[in-house]
Amino acid sequence: MLDSMQKRTERIKAHDGSFDVHVWLPDSGSGPGILLIQEIYGVGPYIVKVAEELAGLGYVVAAPDLFWRLRPNWIGEHTPEGTAASIELAGRFDVPQAVADCALTLALLRELPEVSGGCGALGFCLGGSLAFMLATQTELDAVLSFYGSAVPEAAGLMERIGSPLLLVFGGSDPYIPRDQVATVEQVAAGRANVLMHVEEEAGHAFHNSESPMFHQPEPAARAWQVALAFLADHLPARP
Repeated sequence: MLDSMQKRTERIKAHDGSFDVHVWLPDSGSGPGILLIQEIYGVGPYIVKVAEELAGLGYVVAAPDLFWRLRPNWIGEHTPEGTAASIELAGRFDVPQAVADCALTLALLRELPEVSGGCGALGFCLGGSLAFMLATQTELDAVLSFYGSAVPEAAGLMERIGSPLLLVFGGSDPYIPRDQVATVEQVAAGRANVLMHVEEEAGHAFHNSESPMFHQPEPAARAWQVALAFLADHLPARP
């Protein structure tokens, strides 16, 4: 049953259990689908904020709880302690299983009666890596990967991605050194379906408006406008 925020929770069965998927609907009641993939903090206030903004723009948004095998419905605090706990969880995280969970969520999204006009995926940090990996396995209308730390090492897999792909990085990211970003730029060069956007002065997770440690408002605003324009080009919605 929907509340006033047009939100509900679906349940997906995997081969070894089941997990929650949080779904937000636009006011119009229908629109293109976006698989929103969490960072290490879980489906917490930041991911909820992004989901609500996208729903406000006319998208049906689905965010799966990917840490369900370790800590169901984990929400890490944006503090040094919360970050350390989230990093510890991520260290025990099974990436291939998570990509499979994302694929299951995408299948659910495509079957929702409210979804019309295609589907895309958007991920931040850990989710940026997962969005990239998912795109190597399935076709999407738009794939947006924000500072996925696994992307540089996996850049050679870009040849498997035929979907429109936006890769966003911070040029001053201590977790993803600039030379690694340059490697991704080299692989992306000449690929008509790939758009690279690097905010040179930005560090890691600079779009995370819930994290005083990471948030950089000006680079975040610029990168987000690029992301919204990318969605408008490849997965347009009507609010």
